[in-house]
Amino acid sequence: MRIDPQTHKAASISLFSFARPHMRAFHMSWFAFFLAFFGWFGIAPMMAIVRDDLGLTKTQVGNTVIASVAVTIAARLFAGWLCDRIGPRRTYTGLLIAGSIPVMTIGLATSYESFLLFRLAIGVIGASFVITQYHTSVMFAPNVVGTANATTAGWGNLGGGVTQMVMPLILAVILGFGASEILGWRLAMVFPGIALFLMGIAYYRLTQDTPDGETRASKTQDASARGAFLEAARDHRVWALFLVYGACFGVELTMHNIAALYYHDRFGLSVGMAGLIAGLFGLMNLFARTLGGIFGDLAGVRFGLRGRTLFLGAVLLLEGLALAVFSQMAVLPVAILSMLVFSLFVQMSEGATFSVVPFINRRALGAVAGIVGAGGNAGAVAAGFLFRIESLSTERALLYLAAIVTGMSALVLAVRFSPERETEERIAMERALGRGAAAIAPAYAKRVPMALYSNT
Repeated sequence: MRIDPQTHKAASISLFSFARPHMRAFHMSWFAFFLAFFGWFGIAPMMAIVRDDLGLTKTQVGNTVIASVAVTIAARLFAGWLCDRIGPRRTYTGLLIAGSIPVMTIGLATSYESFLLFRLAIGVIGASFVITQYHTSVMFAPNVVGTANATTAGWGNLGGGVTQMVMPLILAVILGFGASEILGWRLAMVFPGIALFLMGIAYYRLTQDTPDGETRASKTQDASARGAFLEAARDHRVWALFLVYGACFGVELTMHNIAALYYHDRFGLSVGMAGLIAGLFGLMNLFARTLGGIFGDLAGVRFGLRGRTLFLGAVLLLEGLALAVFSQMAVLPVAILSMLVFSLFVQMSEGATFSVVPFINRRALGAVAGIVGAGGNAGAVAAGFLFRIESLSTERALLYLAAIVTGMSALVLAVRFSPERETEERIAMERALGRGAAAIAPAYAKRVPMALYSNT
């Protein structure tokens, strides 16, 4: 593995390595996020049973969907601040252990109100994404940071698809031992809760915050973290990416919540079969989000920071068009095929977004990641209101959502970088690639101090 001599960040990715600190953080962060999805959306493929058990209306089901993602907005903002304050290792450990409690106990819900509160509490686990992206951003150099971010997030998001397939199987095993469906869905949620608790312990023992060691909490660090958050919050580019991420990850979260129920109701499928098909949407994360990061990095190598943002706009536009097509499909095989194409562009857009995020403000990385990450949940909340309207069919709601996503693609034009910043990042890129200052065009060299060429 190549290491940037100045920053000590990894300039390459060795997927089959578990070496500390870079690849250890890589693998632990994506797997923690993967398990977080089991807790976060484990109930979704069983919602047809829960709906009948608790007597929920369409509006009430919609409210629980909104609750599961709404609280994550605040949780992601707080997690970003905590990463700047105490580091990703302690932040992740606390989140996983605390989040495991409502996951294991949601089976105690006996009414709409109690079920809504449990889904609200479980939604905090969604902050895991911000910690994953922070941890890989501080471990990997600019030539591969987009790929690292996209792969860890994508493999974590894969949990959303696997959850749709595995939770019905866990339920089936429990039913095989003679339990009723009413008891079965309650017992099934204990399993992801235990997994989250154990992962929290493992994360603390096996990782470290940065390539150089641990982040130490202090009054100075606390003030720095507060200042970084305010600095990020004043940057219009951060809020543009907030909305952009809402238009891709927000859509993915919405699909995780509604897809199984959509296939069950529209095509008359069983709970197990509907969950299996819905899971295909999330399974695209195995490679699709990584593709977004890879092409984002390639655009960055070839065209600089502006190349990253324009690529993001292009795939987001394709996402909106693909969603419009999916919303109109009434034949099951064609609906599945169009969903997979739609899923490809959704997840590539997510990967492309976080190939841009690490370059917005390095001093406020946690704050920027937290705000942008919260945008995904804000988008899911906004979309959730479409799907709770009794008079609006799911197909029409998806079409309206497609129009919104298509319009959001233009927001990338607001994410611009100064010539000086483009030059600084070009020099950092060449250093990470091992090319040195000689590879930098003279026109770039005039814009920055020679000190930036050190350690090349």
